[in-house]
Amino acid sequence: MEYIVISVVALVVAALTLFSGFGLGTLLMPVLAIFFPVEIAVAATAIVHLANNIFKGLLVGRHADIKVLIRFAIPAVIAAFPGALLLTALSGMGTWGEWNGGSKIYEILPVNIIIAVLMIIFALIELLPHFENMTINKKWLPLGGALSGFFGGISGHQGALRAAFLSKSGLTREAFIGTSVMTAIMVDVSRLLIYGLTFISHKTDLFAEPKIRGILICGILAAFAGSFIGTRLVKKITMRHIQIIVGVMLLMLALALGSGVI
Repeated sequence: MEYIVISVVALVVAALTLFSGFGLGTLLMPVLAIFFPVEIAVAATAIVHLANNIFKGLLVGRHADIKVLIRFAIPAVIAAFPGALLLTALSGMGTWGEWNGGSKIYEILPVNIIIAVLMIIFALIELLPHFENMTINKKWLPLGGALSGFFGGISGHQGALRAAFLSKSGLTREAFIGTSVMTAIMVDVSRLLIYGLTFISHKTDLFAEPKIRGILICGILAAFAGSFIGTRLVKKITMRHIQIIVGVMLLMLALALGSGVI
């Protein structure tokens, strides 16, 4: 059952994230955590996420807008460091509340509320007709990258803000997808080098079981298949469709994050 559930989730979400620019790690980790300890779920998600982004980069990376990529991705990578430091301070603030979801208690954290509010604002900008033709001047791209990286350092949800900025930057659908994917690879590599590599190097025993390795391989292959399917649909998707996908996923993620579900 674990193989089927995780493979289906990885395939479907990977296809959607090709257009939205975010969501695979955010949605896959809670599913993995249902079947395995959290530390295994976190490490496995990081591996699947990076592997899938590299695969997507091979598929669509050539369409990336190099100028936008440099102006957006470099500030994102740099800003992730102070974001991670701020996480330490925020972690001592405690929760703003909690609620009972049956067999699990969900905590409402201050940092998640802040990020959720930002996501809702960006989601409304994507979805409301009044903002349909709105574009963000490219001079603001470094600021967008910095915000994306900063909040990514805090919670790992940098992809949502990245997609919100890039989708309004006047890029074509191919350039948006390619630039988003290449930015994600840069941020993923930096995060794994700083945090993930140390964690995984001390937890190699977690992946000693054949079942864990099998799940990991299934997740990666299913994500590859989802991304490949997504590339076949690119020409049928307009930039407005992408904006709607981004807006809906932003709202869903904001509600889940603000309520403590993820």
